Amino acid sequence: MQSDALARIAEALERLAPAPFAAPAWDSSAYLWDTEPDRLIPVPKVNRIPLDLLVGIDRARDTLHANTRRFAEGLPANNALLWGARGMGKSSLVKAVHGDLETSGLKLVELQREDIQTVGRLLAILREAPHRFVLYCDDLSFSHDDAAYKSLKAVLDGGIEGRPDNVIFYATSNRRHLMPRDMIENERGSAINPAEAVEEKVSLSDRFGLWLGFHACDQDSYLAMIRGYCDAFGLAIDDATLRAEAIEWQATRGSRSGRVAWQFFTDLAGRHGLKV
Repeated sequence: MQSDALARIAEALERLAPAPFAAPAWDSSAYLWDTEPDRLIPVPKVNRIPLDLLVGIDRARDTLHANTRRFAEGLPANNALLWGARGMGKSSLVKAVHGDLETSGLKLVELQREDIQTVGRLLAILREAPHRFVLYCDDLSFSHDDAAYKSLKAVLDGGIEGRPDNVIFYATSNRRHLMPRDMIENERGSAINPAEAVEEKVSLSDRFGLWLGFHACDQDSYLAMIRGYCDAFGLAIDDATLRAEAIEWQATRGSRSGRVAWQFFTDLAGRHGLKV
């Protein structure tokens, strides 16, 4: 009985003060950061599409690829914020660029939005690793009562330690300043010093040296994306049929984007018995 009680006490203490995090063997090219408890979970296969299938975002693709390649080579590079219309390939681009450069030894680490306040602990681990890392946060944004952005500001630029030399930070967001416009306007209208209040809210996005905007695609780009998928996966279909079906599909969705194009192609491939 006494030994059982001691065992339960030991387990409770372990939960309150877990053993120091043991870094992984770094034998995977991608990891997920988990905080219960702190650990890096290897990702055997990253969910991504090849870089050359990302159509209609050529400037953003080339700019981010060049920035990431320089970083992988040990040269100066900027943190990047990919912002704009939903479904236009922001997260797909980050994963595709990493896939194109992973043979250089570059690692991808995904940080969930809700774990932003633990970013300091994660960077302490990555700082000691013998590799270079793209730290990636998808769909990053903050609400009016969310102070987590201050944790990110310190590590991006301005903290005592700052960002490790072997880590670069990429984030995607639908918002250019990572915060709702009405939140910024409320600060401007209600603060004692409106200019200072707004400056505090938008200063986080200023810490990204590279801003890449993604905008809603037109019909020609939408159709070009689908044709590119068909050609890449060997799905034979004439242009007239493809155009008619693709336009009908986007009409039922009420929008055009890279995501809608891929969803249509997935349906089309399924109907033709093609595995992708």
